[in-house]
Amino acid sequence: MIAAALTDVPGSSAVLDRAFVTYSNEAKMDMLGVPAALIGRHGAVSAQTARAMAVGALRRSRADITVSVTGIAGPSGGNQEKPVGLVWFGLKTADQPTRVERRVFAQGGRDFVRSRATETALHFLLQALSAPTP
Repeated sequence: MIAAALTDVPGSSAVLDRAFVTYSNEAKMDMLGVPAALIGRHGAVSAQTARAMAVGALRRSRADITVSVTGIAGPSGGNQEKPVGLVWFGLKTADQPTRVERRVFAQGGRDFVRSRATETALHFLLQALSAPTP
């Protein structure tokens, strides 16, 4: 949904190199280099995995900035520690530390969680691109 939102804008091919959809743990490991031990220890929906995904996307592309999203959109799959609606975001640029943030989109269903996750990821990208360079 994030790549679709970006490519809805005419001329986006000038700025979007690629997008990784790494829904399964295996895809996160194969495509982004997320260590299996990290997923085993912290889970696919965690700050650590979001960070590793953002870093891996930067390493495996020609991008200057990457955003990662991993979460539980529901309607099932959540628990007390990781409820439905939990989403972790990672943002990585070549010259800044990785930013990781947690959000819980508790109200609404699966479509709401996915939509809010897309909006939040795009907002993080916009903030990073608008920030003054050090």
